[in-house]
Amino acid sequence: MLRLATISALVLGVAGASHAETFRWAGTTDPQTMDPHAVNSAPVLGFLNNVYEGLVRRGKDMSVEPALATSWEPIGDGEGWRFTLRQGVKFHDGADMTAEDVRFSFERASSEASDTRSWFAPVSDVVVVDDYTVDILTNAPNPIFPDSIANWMIMDKDWAEANDTTRPDKENGNHATLNANGTGAFMVSDRQPGLSTSLKPFDGWWDNAEHNITEATFTPIENSATAVAALLSGDVDMINPVPIQDADRVDQRDGTTVVRGIEARVIMLGFGHDRDTLKYTSMAGEKNPFLDVRVREAVAKAINVDAVLQTIMRGSAEAASQLVSPSMRGYSGANAARPSYDPEGAKALLAEAGYADGFSFGLKCPNNRYLNDEAVCQAVTGMLAQIGVTAELDAMPVQNYWPELREDNFDMYMLGWSPGTFDHEHPVRFLVTTPNPDKKLGSWNFGGFSNARVDELLPLIQSEIDNTKRQSMIDEVVSIYQSEHAYVPLYVQPLVWGMRDNVSLTQRPDNFFILRWVTVN
Repeated sequence: MLRLATISALVLGVAGASHAETFRWAGTTDPQTMDPHAVNSAPVLGFLNNVYEGLVRRGKDMSVEPALATSWEPIGDGEGWRFTLRQGVKFHDGADMTAEDVRFSFERASSEASDTRSWFAPVSDVVVVDDYTVDILTNAPNPIFPDSIANWMIMDKDWAEANDTTRPDKENGNHATLNANGTGAFMVSDRQPGLSTSLKPFDGWWDNAEHNITEATFTPIENSATAVAALLSGDVDMINPVPIQDADRVDQRDGTTVVRGIEARVIMLGFGHDRDTLKYTSMAGEKNPFLDVRVREAVAKAINVDAVLQTIMRGSAEAASQLVSPSMRGYSGANAARPSYDPEGAKALLAEAGYADGFSFGLKCPNNRYLNDEAVCQAVTGMLAQIGVTAELDAMPVQNYWPELREDNFDMYMLGWSPGTFDHEHPVRFLVTTPNPDKKLGSWNFGGFSNARVDELLPLIQSEIDNTKRQSMIDEVVSIYQSEHAYVPLYVQPLVWGMRDNVSLTQRPDNFFILRWVTVN
């Protein structure tokens, strides 16, 4: 209650008394930065989609539509894409947006310091044709490239240079970490990391506003019970997510309602494929059992996904067999089956691999990133114990979690992945391709899974225009990562948002909350 009182005072102190045009919302994770190129994660990109914009954007139905570019067309015989920029666009400080800002944003977002550099693996150069025309050249024909850059946000070159922030600095921070100068519908008016971030409408926005918000304030509330209490008491107007176990109570309460959907995000478990020894428990330093595909398959067979969906997700999620959901382009219908729950079969595989007596290892999980993430990891721990495998669970806040994964501090880990392009190529490029920083590939393949045939197929998938041929190649990739048990896909995460009855909004399957579609009545 003390925590709730603190949250209430903070929200009301920033936003003032409740007015029709004031909007206050809460989530479990504070965006780590205001820099659109520093951190490639949904909490950051989703929030900054309200402040910064790209050449293209996704509409309410997730279709790609014009934003800072009014049109685009392929160049020559697959040499790249020409983008015609929108004229008259202003940054929040009043400066004009031109082609030089686009080229600068490419150089910045594709630099070694950027967490978004993998997005630009297919790009060979960006050429300024004139003030409002840009050619983005690719190494090979790339028919899905416009879809792949919907979250690439354009920064003001002059502003970045004047504030010594020409490159992102995820570790130490710089001016762009706390300040923003985009072209989007909202401007950052106050930023207090970990406490609150306030936005106000940008009067000079080029598009027509659909919202009626005069001020919006986001407050991170890690404790789910506190978030629900804040919504029910009227201290906030919307929370994301609503805990599954509280959804019916919130939906049945006068004054509040729940919006439900299925996210594009697949929750999975990953392994340390590229390390010879374990790092955690009493077996630290001993041979890594997960190098053996039979052990990885045993893990897949030991997890009762249906039980997780029924008891923890209350029937709101869907089991997953691959790294995208069935609604994504490139989903492999030929590989729709997932390993059956078979603990006895799992024990037999362990014995065959030389681990009849089991083993212990370290399992890393976030506790505030995905819906019921820690609870799911606790369930996984219990299920693995039934086949004689002891998982030492280490659950932590997401701001600490990503650094741990990037430092290889895990034996096995949880990951959720939502393809920004809504295409199967996306997780193949980021999660399954052999990590190669020089080629900007495999940047989220923390476990270092590697398969030469997958690496060979990726550029062919990226350049193939014939959908039948392309799908055949994707099917082959899926059959490889499934047979290798590169990951253990668990389920497609549900979307459960709670809001006051006087709020109208749009819930997209990428779980991005877009303020320009919010009205408060």
